[in-house]
Amino acid sequence: MTSDIRQQSMWDRLFTRVQGILTSPKTEWPIIADEPVTAADIYRNYVFILAAIPAVCSFIKSSIIGISIPFAGTIRIGIVSGLSGAVVSYVLTLVGIFIMALIIDALAPRFGGTKNQVQALKTAAYAYTAYWVAGFGQIIPLIGVLVLLAGGLYSLYLLYLGLPFTMKSPPDRAVSYIALVVVCALVVGIVIAIVTGALFGGSALLQGSGATRSSEVKLDPNSPFGQLEAWTKRVEQANKDYEAAQASGDSAAQQQALERIVGMALGGGGDTKSLPPDQLRTFVPEKLAGLARSDLSVERNAVLGIQMSEAHATYSDGAAKTLNLEITDLGGTKGLMALAAWAGVEQEKQTATGYERTYKSNGQIMHEVWNQKSSTGEYTVVVGNRFMVKVSGGGPSIDTLKGAANAINLAGLEGLGQNAVPR
Repeated sequence: MTSDIRQQSMWDRLFTRVQGILTSPKTEWPIIADEPVTAADIYRNYVFILAAIPAVCSFIKSSIIGISIPFAGTIRIGIVSGLSGAVVSYVLTLVGIFIMALIIDALAPRFGGTKNQVQALKTAAYAYTAYWVAGFGQIIPLIGVLVLLAGGLYSLYLLYLGLPFTMKSPPDRAVSYIALVVVCALVVGIVIAIVTGALFGGSALLQGSGATRSSEVKLDPNSPFGQLEAWTKRVEQANKDYEAAQASGDSAAQQQALERIVGMALGGGGDTKSLPPDQLRTFVPEKLAGLARSDLSVERNAVLGIQMSEAHATYSDGAAKTLNLEITDLGGTKGLMALAAWAGVEQEKQTATGYERTYKSNGQIMHEVWNQKSSTGEYTVVVGNRFMVKVSGGGPSIDTLKGAANAINLAGLEGLGQNAVPR
């Protein structure tokens, strides 16, 4: 069925490949591994098309069908906001596939595999097929989330089956290779979900056309795609540094170079770590909006050297009045937050009980949610394209939460965001 795939039309090839990878992956992966294609072919004939499914179906569900809320009826996001969010989600998915291909390629020698950027892109693109196709499930009432979950799990299984064929990893080392790639996939997915979900309820459409790179194309260096082009060059240089470290035989240098590739891929520059818990704690005041701090927790987590730190605090008057404070340091993944700033953000939604608003002011991204009926909400400000400061709780108005957030040492955080904390 798949041996003559190159003689078919583009759409026939697409449907044949999707059917093959979903229904008989064990026989399809060897065919994929042997196909003579370019990275441009994979994106143009496969990724660009299938990656649009979740974004389009999300728009249909949120802006046309609507989201049913028990006891509240059906809520629909505005057409402009829905389209903007779909575009941003789609662009970040394309970036995420490229990031995963870089990680798969960089890890291959470490597990006895063979470095090959095109094969790595094949692995990432075709393994995600199940999740993309499951994107149709978003328009199915009640069980849509379960369909998406099943698609995600099956994509992990496809990745498990494909790596030994595409990257030539020995069977006895393939499981460890797959496990580390899966961890990286989850990290990339979580970070992209944070950026998409928290900041892009609505956003301005990306300006310019950077989908095709050519010597004749001139990109504005301050535009989203101009920034993306500069980021790509940094990743390529990090990859060369890793190859040099491999040639040296120095295992410590190899580990550092590997971490730098992942750091570059996530946009943080590869040389930034998040604040240690003791330092992040200093930005959590003893009192907030006249309320005493009743609870505090601070932690830092890392995968492959990519760190994120979080501080959570609760403030209370001992009775009914409570505020919650969250400070998140994105550390080495701050470049994805910068992508949000490049794209430009603006969204406003009014409901019967309140509003939700995302906007940019004085170079910082703000997000407000307020329920007039319960007099509760949340206010988030992104500082230095790196720190997310969120205050949630109740009060007379949103101004209570804004005042509490502004009482934090935002200038100090912004200074740290502009000056990387070195490794």
